[in-house]
Amino acid sequence: MKNGAEGYSISAVGEDELGDELLAETAKAGIHAVIQRNAWPTSTVEVELRNGIPEYTIVKGVAWDHILYTRQLIDIVQQADAICYGTLALRSPESHATITELLKHAKPGAMKFFDINLRGDHYSKELIEELLGYATVFKINDEELLLLRDMFDIRGTSGEDACHWFMDKFDLDYVILTAGAAYSTIISKKGETSTVDTARVEVVDTVGAGDSFSGTFTARILQGDSLVEAHRKAVNTSAFVCTQNGAWPEYPEQIPDYLAAAGK
Repeated sequence: MKNGAEGYSISAVGEDELGDELLAETAKAGIHAVIQRNAWPTSTVEVELRNGIPEYTIVKGVAWDHILYTRQLIDIVQQADAICYGTLALRSPESHATITELLKHAKPGAMKFFDINLRGDHYSKELIEELLGYATVFKINDEELLLLRDMFDIRGTSGEDACHWFMDKFDLDYVILTAGAAYSTIISKKGETSTVDTARVEVVDTVGAGDSFSGTFTARILQGDSLVEAHRKAVNTSAFVCTQNGAWPEYPEQIPDYLAAAGK
């Protein structure tokens, strides 16, 4: 939405105070959302510090594990130019069935952006293969790629070679590999490759950086930017979000071009 697209979040919250709070914050932020409410509790994440390092437990049996397949969701998906999804939301049978059925309603030519987001034990090779089967864009980070090299028996490949392997195997339009503070690489089916060093900024909070990258790249490609232009804007937007508190800070009228300032 910050990049000029009309975006919708699809999820579910409980009929509880946390659900009320999330809906109020979503509305306050101006986020368009289709949020179902059900008898399951609103999702929470438990955080435990071990030697100062946080470990997260994403609580199971929560509202978004039970997203219902409805006509309203079908209508939204059928109109979408891009749909973004990951593995976590499909960990339960009910939401798995809903989301995979919704993906079947995507209109011809729609971008289906699979941001893998491996969390805990909420994924399997079978699920990843299933979701890659729907995807036109696949986004992974360097740590996830280590797991996937073993999982798909492509050990010893470079990052770019592994990206090409997934592109060819699953007939993808784009594969995006991010490597945190180092760099990101995007390759396209057309044979283009864009590699950009991560912008150097004073980091305040990295929450939302990956999703802002994905959202910016998606919106800019849909609006006709070249691969290189969309990639640079995604990197700069992600860098800006890292300089702010929270996952959805207010954007300035113009995102700074950190890459140009660094001579990149």
